[in-house]
Amino acid sequence: MRHTTHAAIAAACLSLTGLAQAAAPSPGQTYFNQNCASCHTVDNKLSSRAGPGLYNVIGRKAGAVPGYNYSDALSKAGAAGKTWTREELDVFLRDPNKDVPGTTMPIGIADEKQRAAVIAYLATQSGKAAAPAAAAASKRAAADKTGAWLDDKPGDLRHIKPTELVKPYASESAGNGPKLAPRPDGVMPAVPPGFKIGIYADGLGKSRLPLRAPNGDIVLSEAAKGQITVLRSKDGEKAETVSVYATGLSRPYGMALWPAENPKYLYVANVNSVVRFPYSVGDLKAKGEPEVVIEKISDTSGGHVTRTIAFSKDGKTMFLSVGSATNVAASIGPQPPQPLAQWEAKYGVGAAWGEETERAAVLAFDADGKNRRAYANGLRNCVGMIVHPTTGDLFCSVNERDELGDNLPPDYVTRVKQGGFYGWPWYYIGANEDPRLKGIRPDLKDKTIVPDTLIQSHSAPLGMVVYQAPKGAKHAFPQEYEGDIFVALHGSWNRGIRTGYKVVRVFMKNGVPTGQYQDFMTGMVLSDRDVWGRPAAVEVAADGALLVVDDGGGVVWRIVPGK
Repeated sequence: MRHTTHAAIAAACLSLTGLAQAAAPSPGQTYFNQNCASCHTVDNKLSSRAGPGLYNVIGRKAGAVPGYNYSDALSKAGAAGKTWTREELDVFLRDPNKDVPGTTMPIGIADEKQRAAVIAYLATQSGKAAAPAAAAASKRAAADKTGAWLDDKPGDLRHIKPTELVKPYASESAGNGPKLAPRPDGVMPAVPPGFKIGIYADGLGKSRLPLRAPNGDIVLSEAAKGQITVLRSKDGEKAETVSVYATGLSRPYGMALWPAENPKYLYVANVNSVVRFPYSVGDLKAKGEPEVVIEKISDTSGGHVTRTIAFSKDGKTMFLSVGSATNVAASIGPQPPQPLAQWEAKYGVGAAWGEETERAAVLAFDADGKNRRAYANGLRNCVGMIVHPTTGDLFCSVNERDELGDNLPPDYVTRVKQGGFYGWPWYYIGANEDPRLKGIRPDLKDKTIVPDTLIQSHSAPLGMVVYQAPKGAKHAFPQEYEGDIFVALHGSWNRGIRTGYKVVRVFMKNGVPTGQYQDFMTGMVLSDRDVWGRPAAVEVAADGALLVVDDGGGVVWRIVPGK
């Protein structure tokens, strides 16, 4: 009975966002479905999405949906009397952070016609206000605090086993997005005994991925600003110089220097292309216009928009991770447009189709962007992707699907095998079938690879790095950390009791994950409503320090051994 109820709810939500409508959608609805519906619904319920429902948005006061954890920035805007007219929405959606500094809305709609089409679509969406849902979700989850922020402290060990997963819908799905609060005076993240933490850089905005250059510069991607920034430090303790390397990019995220030993190019993954800049060690500004390496990544650019780049150890293969367009590909239908054998011969085992073609996947190219080919499928959103510096194995940190309950399915960190299939959308964590897609792909049940290390569900693992102290590093971590992986957990919104918002250490043995992980940097959650930081990525500095990019606080933290 429970499964029937959830299936009906899922179908209703799809209908309300236009994904299952038979009639041809308007341009605004199409753009919304592809770019906005992963966070927002257009119904009147606080659903299991990251943002508030956008029903009745025209004429509504800012920050007015009951039960949603708006940022202070938008709450204050609402208190000051901002009302969402078409004109106000146009200004906000053009550049959210410029219109409302501090808003958690990450990216606007730069194109005037697309922006107008979305606003016209939203103007047609209406409904009556429903009761707040977030508080109820928290109460439902109160009996099960597994992995919750209340238990977090540096040094705690965790081991989630594939054989011990809960059943689908064991708890209701929660819409519990965080409210970003200021960092309390004097408060710092907690780190293990024997380490100390300080600020390497601040006032940065929503930086995401860091990349260490051979001279120690830290290159940052800033998707919301469409730019690349370079941080430079004389002594390694604090960045004295913040330089804008390049602007005018389209949601840049992943970066890589190539070749590794004496880089000639800085590669940048835009939302739907890959470009490269001529690069010499020490450059603070791009020398010229970028060269297009991959003209188009996918036919669809919405949904998960982080694209990560990594090069094989020999530098001959460029890997590119592409996240899914949707939560669980519910609208693609039961069969690909070609016979299944033919489809998989082209796109790989377990490759999805429709709007998910070549998504939830890792693609491979030659270094010049040619010889495009499938590498692995079924990875819903491989945000963190690295090549192990010793073994050469490809690794992904993966954000798994939502709306199956508080503790299902786990996110994970895993080695990625060429030709491998990791489950999405039909299976998760091995041969566990998603009940929303039951019976569609029984042929894949025994082909689904179980990931190496499972992470608490909805933690949202993003950037990661293998800890290897550079030669002669003054602040090298103790030897037992060498070769382990540090992962930034951005934090949950689809869980009644918050989890994540920390950095964890994934234990490795001879380059292979053991299945265990350990809390390393914690303390950014104030309550089940408020957080003051969101780790987005990690990097090892030239002096051996661990740098943590916090895109919630606009800070890069620096962790070194010491008291």
